[in-house]
Amino acid sequence: MLWAGRMRLGTIGILLVLVHAAAACEFGPVPYGVTGIVCRMTKPAALLLNQETAQVIQAAFRNAKFPNITGERSMRLLGKVAYGLSNIQVNDLSIEQSEVELKENDAIDIAIQNVTAFFKGTLTYGYAGAWFIQLFHSVDFEIESSIDLQINIKLMCQEDQVAADASDCYLSFHKLMLHLQGDKEPGWLKQLFTDFISFTLKFVLKREVCNEINFLAQVLANFVHDLAANFVRDEDIGLDISLASDPLIKANYLESHHKGLVLYKNYSDVFSDSVFSPSLLSESRMLYFWLSEHILNSLASAAFLDERLVLTIRGEKLQALFEMEDTEVQQKAVQLIFQGTSYNDSVAKVWSLTHPEISLQPEGTVVKSLVAVEISIFPPGEESLMVLYMEKEITVTIQAAYAEKKLILCPLDSRIEFKAFKCPADPSENDQSIRNFLQKMISVVGIPEVISRIEPALTSLMNSKGLHLFEIRNPEIITRKGYLIVQLDFSFPNHLLLDFLQK
Repeated sequence: MLWAGRMRLGTIGILLVLVHAAAACEFGPVPYGVTGIVCRMTKPAALLLNQETAQVIQAAFRNAKFPNITGERSMRLLGKVAYGLSNIQVNDLSIEQSEVELKENDAIDIAIQNVTAFFKGTLTYGYAGAWFIQLFHSVDFEIESSIDLQINIKLMCQEDQVAADASDCYLSFHKLMLHLQGDKEPGWLKQLFTDFISFTLKFVLKREVCNEINFLAQVLANFVHDLAANFVRDEDIGLDISLASDPLIKANYLESHHKGLVLYKNYSDVFSDSVFSPSLLSESRMLYFWLSEHILNSLASAAFLDERLVLTIRGEKLQALFEMEDTEVQQKAVQLIFQGTSYNDSVAKVWSLTHPEISLQPEGTVVKSLVAVEISIFPPGEESLMVLYMEKEITVTIQAAYAEKKLILCPLDSRIEFKAFKCPADPSENDQSIRNFLQKMISVVGIPEVISRIEPALTSLMNSKGLHLFEIRNPEIITRKGYLIVQLDFSFPNHLLLDFLQK
């Protein structure tokens, strides 16, 4: 999933990761042929995230570096009047309203109305006439302004990732009033300097604020890309989230397409037969993720090569497996296998002999794997002894869900076929009852035990990337032949973007 680790996103940032303009990138002849991951954000999500625009705009005003403004003008009787505004900074700012519009196949328009901003600084002024020279004076000033802000964000693909151009930015001033310190200065002086500096001040504010917004848009685009790349990486295993094809920008949703190839050491992943089509996703939920079956298979291969598909069971867990039922067959099997050794002096090792094969079907995710099980005992004072070894091909169908910030995996039907069996206590291997017991134990208790270990491990991994910080509502994980869809609604964690912008 392309969900972020500490996911500190805002309107501009998350929109940038979803779409791009393809002018700077080249793609193959098949529109979605190499698409492994798709992300679609619908208009309700864009409107929700637009509420965070205020934080981005406030950061732009706060971070803008306003230069000193100087000028002079000849006045009848007074001679030349010179002035300078220095130490200009934002003292207070508020935003009344912000709106976002998706312009099909063009841009993202963000309109912010009635930005009330107060600037403060120091005004230095003086004038020189033909008959006298007046020294310069300094006085603190405050500028009260009311501004409308229009940002048209163009998106482009550079080096296979999103880059933003927010240089199409306009500031419209409804009010620009200069207040001198305590309004103690003569009214004519206040009016004089207001007339002098109004045009220059508007130009400087527009230039510096728009430059800062454009810079923030680019920083957020890179930041979101890095967050997404980190979210789909764990140690040496990751996914290539570079862009795979042109995006779709519709009036009701934004959509981006990513390669999703597995990155792992010298492992080579190739994918050119995607079944994705925009018609596979709807517009009723806020956020959609589409994943190809190929991605899950490649991740399973990488996990196998990284020797992660290994599990050890001992003590109470091992006892629970072998004592799931109190029958004569169970007692005989336990006695035969463990030879009276305590479970605390025994260990079972379970591992995949080959990489699992994953198939996505309407009934769920079908996992097929050749698995080995080895049980060893450690009699006190003696060397360890292997008492059971078996290989079996297991096929299990799993349905996945996400609730209460936890991943839930529910195993459905399973099939088990023995490929090898060795039990030193039964060298003739004629005791079919032991195999029957083991098969039932694996099906009823063993598979759920393995899955119960995977659930918290994957949940912990996702939470370490920041997934738990989001309020996810009514998530659904839907499997179809060859692909998987995750669809959900969400609430945005307001503090996350603010934390990022304050850094």
